[in-house]
Amino acid sequence: MLVLECYFGCSGFYYDHWRGKFYPAGLAKPKWLLYYAAHFNTLEANSTFYRYPTEKTLKDWYQKTPETFKFTLKANRAITHSRKFHNTEQLTKNFYQLARLLREKLLCILFQLPPSIHKDMQLLQTIVTQLDPSVTNALEFRHPSWWDSEVYDLLQAQNLVFCCVSASGLPDGIVKTTDALYVRFHGKNGWYQHDYPDDELAQWAEKITRQNPAKVLCYFNNDYNANATRNCLTLKKLLDQPQTSGRVTIKRNSNELNDSF
Repeated sequence: MLVLECYFGCSGFYYDHWRGKFYPAGLAKPKWLLYYAAHFNTLEANSTFYRYPTEKTLKDWYQKTPETFKFTLKANRAITHSRKFHNTEQLTKNFYQLARLLREKLLCILFQLPPSIHKDMQLLQTIVTQLDPSVTNALEFRHPSWWDSEVYDLLQAQNLVFCCVSASGLPDGIVKTTDALYVRFHGKNGWYQHDYPDDELAQWAEKITRQNPAKVLCYFNNDYNANATRNCLTLKKLLDQPQTSGRVTIKRNSNELNDSF
């Protein structure tokens, strides 16, 4: 019987517009990560895409979160967007070196390619040579041409995770290239603003469990109006329920809620 290890979180936590909608209105910003980590067991750090994290920031994240909490870091745009993986070997090594400051709390590194990059197997081979196989790596594509069996086969051979997406203009099927599934919820109708209804999330829960993955990483990037927090908790509840097929047992990996903030 398969054990499904689930990680549920959002693509960032430091949003001013979440005050009063997710964070209590009077909660000081230095306590936001503590509050976030009491409700979710993982964070996808989107901020690392825009600037390299400092050692101090990563060490603070490590110290302020529970022992079982995990981080996914989004690779910096200098690697993926500015240079598009051309002559970025040292930049990539530097990013991995920083990420390792999270030690056992490092769950995954996400590399997101821009929509201007269409399917290019030679480029994909170049990317593969720069990735550290000792770390779980996920690739997110933003052009539909990458949804192709040739791409899936290469990722599977290299034990790289194909990042599934819920986003306008991109396929929303489940692609499984490793024992782990990674899903980013950007918003199907309007990027970052979509509020997922329960029935849509129930369909995603069914699609995920049908694949019998050993591990699931689900991150919500629809930060508008704090929709991400509500939608993520709903999906967590759906995937925490016993599955009717009897083929999946859920291994919960979450933190106890704590209102003492």
